[in-house]
This record gives sequence, structure tokens and C-alpha cells, in this order.
Amino acid sequence: MQTVKVDLGERSYDIVIDAGILSGIGERMKEFRFSPKTAIVSNPTVFKLYGDAVMNSIRNAGFECFSVIIPDGEIYKNYNQTYQILTEFLKNKLDRNSCVIALGGGVIGDITGFAASIYMRGIHFIQVPTTLLSQVDSSVGGKTGVNHESGKNMIGTFYQPKLVWIDIDTLKTLPKRELLCGIAEIIKYGVIWDEELFESLEKNRDAILTLDADRLTHIIKRSCGIKAEVVSKDERESGLRAILNYGHTVGHAVETGTGYSKFLHGEAVAIGMHIEARLSEITGLMDTKQVSEIKALIDSYGLPSELPEGLNADNLIPHMMLDKKTEAGEMKFILPEKIGTVSIRKGINIEDITKALSKGR
Repeated sequence: MQTVKVDLGERSYDIVIDAGILSGIGERMKEFRFSPKTAIVSNPTVFKLYGDAVMNSIRNAGFECFSVIIPDGEIYKNYNQTYQILTEFLKNKLDRNSCVIALGGGVIGDITGFAASIYMRGIHFIQVPTTLLSQVDSSVGGKTGVNHESGKNMIGTFYQPKLVWIDIDTLKTLPKRELLCGIAEIIKYGVIWDEELFESLEKNRDAILTLDADRLTHIIKRSCGIKAEVVSKDERESGLRAILNYGHTVGHAVETGTGYSKFLHGEAVAIGMHIEARLSEITGLMDTKQVSEIKALIDSYGLPSELPEGLNADNLIPHMMLDKKTEAGEMKFILPEKIGTVSIRKGINIEDITKALSKGR
């Protein structure tokens, strides 16, 4: 097993990465001395594939277990669905030392963590991410939350899991479109932190897309390592952690502006990364060649890099102004200076932002 530690003092936890470890989750849970009753939150698709394996593992380790199944999709990551999850926790009498398992992708992880953080003012939860995007990004770092019709992830908490348990074999059943969404987040790590990771994604594209275990383990571990390092230094996004939002200012606006129905999260972030790199070029931070390299890598994996017809500055900027990163009416962007290095910028004039959103249309 490969292990990455998120170092947060008494809130520290391990990210465990390997193939074929799903059935070992129950045995690992024993060390935490949770209360016997445990909940698994999942969606119908994931639970059908992996629910029995996880429930049997937990029961064989001496825990009681029940499932809470919510509909699949970003549109169900909302407060009403959270209320239904909390109702099931209450009906099944989870107590303050109980543990909740988030079995699924980013939507399941975010909403489960949020529900766990507010149930009885906080109970334990474990992330068992089954998509590449959730394995390298949303399961790590303790951001939990739900969407509002006015913006993505506008309601939420910082609440760390007790453990992140990554079985890369779950990627074998992942639709290619979902796999590519995870690749988008890994490209992000390359741009913001690690030029070698960026180059590895270029050189090993075919092996990654055919789910070569060594290549996958390498890029997942490296991505988790980068996020763990950043989160350990800035848990609540008071400074450095904001760099993890590269591509997300525009990306979240794209998701909100299309009603969370046209693009998956990673696809929206891919568009956002290219547009924000273009904004960096417009403001004189990054040279054209490297912007082209970012776009070329995004395109090579079949991810979108441009806004579709119908989305433009007029309908995106209002959503961007509502972004959590906006301060005193000023939008904040994470702009690459070169591949491997970014800076946090605000006070960028609307004309340059509009130009970045419009170029190439």
C-alpha cells in the first residue's frame, strides 16, 4: 500500500492507495474504536457495484451497518438532500462516536462530509472515493458542502475525514468521461506545483488512459501528496490553499451558468484552466507558448478548453462575482506564471477578464 499523510496535528489522517483494498476497510476501521453502528452514504450506481463489498467488510469487522442511497448527480448536492441524509442518521440512531462512510465520487464525498460535520455538531467520517477526480481532489482536504442555485459549494464547512481509502480498481468501472474529469484535476496540480507531473501526463497519456496500475498509482499519489502538503500548511484557505482553485473561478461559473447539467466538474475546470491561463497571458504574467502547452494537454485528453456557444462574459461574470473567493467586490484568480508556479491575483480589470472569456470565440 502507498500512504500519504495529511499532517494537521490531532486532525491528521492517512490517504491509503492500492489496488484491491476495498474489502479491507472494515479491518482498518477497528483501530479508531468507533461506535458499532455505521452508515454508508452512496448513490445507486456505485452502491450496486461496491456496496456489498464495503458493507460485508464492515460487518465482518464487528460493526452494524446501514445504507443511505441518494440520487446520482450534481443537481442532488443540495441542502434538501442533506436533510434527508440527516433524517436517516436520526432514524437509525447514530451517536456522537459513530462513523459515516462516503462511498462514491465528489458529490457523495462533499454531501456526506457536510452531513457528518453538522450531525450532533460533528461525527466521524471516512472517504472511500470511487472516481479519479474524488481520489485526487475532493476526498482530501476537508472541504465539505452543497450547492445553492446562486452558486456552487456556497454552503459548507471545513471538516476533515478520519481516513481516505483509495482502491484504484474502482476506476475500471468508471465511464471514460468521468475518468477524464479526474485527469483535469491532475493537470491542475501539474500547472500549480509540479512541472514534472505535467510532463508525465504528456508522456504517459496512453498508459494512463488504459489504466496502467503503476502510472495511475504514481499520478494519484503525487496529486494527493501535493494537496496534502498545501492543506497541511493552510487548512482553511487563508492563503496558500487558494492555489488549489486554479481553473475554478471560471469553472464554477460555467457549472452554475449551465445549471450543473451540461458539464461535469472536471470538464468545467478544464475550460477554466485554459481561460485563466489566457487571462495570465493577457495580464503579462505568462508567455503564449506555455498557455498553448496547457491547452494542448487539455485537448490531448479530449477535455473541453473553450466556452460553448451561449456562454460569454455577460452571463459568466455575474456568477464569478458571487464566487467564494471574491473579496470586497474584487474577483480573485489563480494565475499561472509558468508551468509549476502560480500566483494569487485580484484587482484585475473587467476588460481583461472579458477579453479572456471572449478570445477564440
